[in-house]
Amino acid sequence: MGNFLRILRERVGNTTRARAVALVATAVAAVLGAVVLLVSWGGEPGPRPVSEDEAQRMALARLRTYEASPSEVRVRLPLGAAGSSSSGTVTVRAVVDHRVHRAVGVYEAADAERTVRGLVAWDPKGIAVARKPQSPTTSGAPGDLDSAATDGAPGRASRQPAPGVVTTAAQAVRAAGALPPDEWTRRPYTNAALDRALRLVLSMAADRPDNAQLLARSHPLWLRDESLDGHGYSVFSGPRPHPAASHASTSPAAGATAAAGRSPLTYWIDKDGRMRRVTARLAPGQEATVDLVAERVHAKVPGAPWEKAKEAQGAKGQRR
Repeated sequence: MGNFLRILRERVGNTTRARAVALVATAVAAVLGAVVLLVSWGGEPGPRPVSEDEAQRMALARLRTYEASPSEVRVRLPLGAAGSSSSGTVTVRAVVDHRVHRAVGVYEAADAERTVRGLVAWDPKGIAVARKPQSPTTSGAPGDLDSAATDGAPGRASRQPAPGVVTTAAQAVRAAGALPPDEWTRRPYTNAALDRALRLVLSMAADRPDNAQLLARSHPLWLRDESLDGHGYSVFSGPRPHPAASHASTSPAAGATAAAGRSPLTYWIDKDGRMRRVTARLAPGQEATVDLVAERVHAKVPGAPWEKAKEAQGAKGQRR
């Protein structure tokens, strides 16, 4: 009996020690798993699903942009499609008022040989381009932009801007308000890259927040944290388009092939839900960048100049 009890105690002791070792191993594995989880979700580069707080910030972004309107924006995209012979950049500096769904600005199409500038205005229905994009106090037109130029053609050559030539968004707003209505050419949107980028500007605001839960179900991704102008932003890939909807969509980014199911839109949003930048893949190798560079600007977007032209023509017809 004594030997049996001694053996039993030894077995119980061995079992206890084995259980203790197993418990320690399990605890260590749990700690290591938690560390791996924290590292993978807590700061290392790499896409991951957005958190609940991040989804809320994304849902507020368009409302914040609406509240900050009128705002100054800068749109940049390459001239021509990827692989084409065209090289250079189109830049639009504009004031957009999301409450009236209209924007007015100045475009600059520049390549290695020439620079073309002009006034441009747009609303949800289409684009209007001014034939004489100079300040009201100067004479002579540095260049013009018709529908062909918005497809990537550089247009007529011009030298460095002379004194009084419109080069900023504020100047463009003043010039547009003073320009005669018959100096504007109005046309509907096309599928050209610049047209889609300008439509994107108007889609960046809404008078109410988006639904954070529905947004999260569309699988947006956190990509990284980044600093712009000394201010911190989280960079998010937008909600993924539904495969069936992406083919029939008329959205500004429609037509771009989403890489690995990722949205063609990328957003820079701060901790308060304010949007600073949006990029859109318009085509393989062709990306548009929209920067919100100033909020609540004092410049007032003038009424649609092409509507003034129609009113003037109607008045002339009635007098006859």
